[in-house]
Amino acid sequence: MKIYEGLKLRRSYYQLNKELPVSTDEIHALINEVTELVPDAFNMKSARVVVALGDKQDDLWNGIYDVFDGKVAREKVDGFKAAAGTILYFYDEDVVRGLQEKFAVYAENFPVWANQANGMLQINIWSALRELGVGANIQHYNPVIDDFVHDMFGLPENWKLVAQMPFGGIVIEPASKDKENIAERVKLYE
Repeated sequence: MKIYEGLKLRRSYYQLNKELPVSTDEIHALINEVTELVPDAFNMKSARVVVALGDKQDDLWNGIYDVFDGKVAREKVDGFKAAAGTILYFYDEDVVRGLQEKFAVYAENFPVWANQANGMLQINIWSALRELGVGANIQHYNPVIDDFVHDMFGLPENWKLVAQMPFGGIVIEPASKDKENIAERVKLYE
């Protein structure tokens, strides 16, 4: 499949369930492969990924609701909890700091580059999941949930949480998108 065909399939699926069209082993293999293939400036390999499934998936979203102390709608959080799993994206701040020290002239750019690499990882995993018939969406409950997530999974403090991606079986296809006038965002000069 051509990469842009995968991008065309990728959408934000908010109505997900725990019925995956593929095994969790296939999803784990996909995440491993994409994580290895996605580039990172200076080959820093800063991305870190945690996948919550089963009881951990439910505990994650129940805990997120609790952290917000009722300030987020239970129905919204339960929608994410209904998914088969959640991919948590991080970057390793120790890796970034190490390169900042080694290449001081570029020091201020390394956190930016780590975030760029993480974004590439997210879109590639998201598109690859969709090619398998799995729906997903992206959430950003961090930094409010950072301490809870680190404690729940026993993660090092230097793993900076970037995003959360609930994924699962697709319950309903989202409405089609209106075609935008892309010339407002893309300029070509010859």
